Amino acid sequence: MIETNVSRQHESFLEVIYSYYQLTKPRIIPLLLITTAGSMWIAANGEVNPWLLLVTLVGGTLAAASAQTINCIYDRDIDYDMERTRDRPIPSGRIQSRDALIFAIILAAISSILLAVFANLLAATLAISGIVFYVLIYTHFLKRHSTQNIVIGGAAGAIPTLVGWAAVTGTLSWTAWLLFAIVFLWTPPHFWALALMIKDDYAKVGVPMLPVVAGSALTVRQIWNYTLITVFASFLLIYPLQEVGVVYVVIATYLGSVFIYRAWKLLHHPDDKTLARGLFLYSISYMMLLCLGMVIDSFPLTHRITSIVESQLHLLN
Repeated sequence: MIETNVSRQHESFLEVIYSYYQLTKPRIIPLLLITTAGSMWIAANGEVNPWLLLVTLVGGTLAAASAQTINCIYDRDIDYDMERTRDRPIPSGRIQSRDALIFAIILAAISSILLAVFANLLAATLAISGIVFYVLIYTHFLKRHSTQNIVIGGAAGAIPTLVGWAAVTGTLSWTAWLLFAIVFLWTPPHFWALALMIKDDYAKVGVPMLPVVAGSALTVRQIWNYTLITVFASFLLIYPLQEVGVVYVVIATYLGSVFIYRAWKLLHHPDDKTLARGLFLYSISYMMLLCLGMVIDSFPLTHRITSIVESQLHLLN
């Protein structure tokens, strides 16, 4: 009997932990960390301090988790009304809003302390500003009131690139802001593709996502435009900034071509949710692999191999 009670208490404790874990929307965070890492590798010319990398990624994880938790608190009413979000911890009653807020404050405090002590104050300030922007500007002012919610709100998701760069250099250069711009411009086609799939849910709760207000045809036109601009922006790392080499060129060219092709197909079939889903999933792969390309290209070994190949080609000419 005692063993049974202990087992039940253990299961209950694990369920509570899992509920708090769900509050942080953990599926979103890895992509934010990958953009942070890509920025750090370029900033450090491929030689990132492992301890600094770990601290920055942990600090970024906690900051993102804090922002997502507060978002869950604010959106608890519409989460209950939307079928796909009704089982989240707050609308389902597993966690109270007050407890979730305390959890979010603790996460933000630990994040800022970690980054300020072990990275620098600029990185910590940027991480906290990301939380404030996501909660105040996107969640409070934009999400329920403007079709530009994702466009402007995308800045919150792009801030991790600045955090990563600042953690390494203590400053923000033109390259850091370009990395920010790439993620910022990528966000609308990424999220609008998702919004096309679930626009009925957004319409039900009165959230003015672009597909709900303007329809699928205009939305896919905007997806097409932003996709072209995103791919163009990704090549600015090559010229004029000259921050990357041939490995990134090859990867960015291939990824960008597929991204444009998928957006073009959706442009001609705006009501095809299968194509929208395909573009949404590919957009995640696009950003992850683009950042991986930045990392690989920045390795000193990659630079040496590239130099050797270029020297041999020069001799052949």
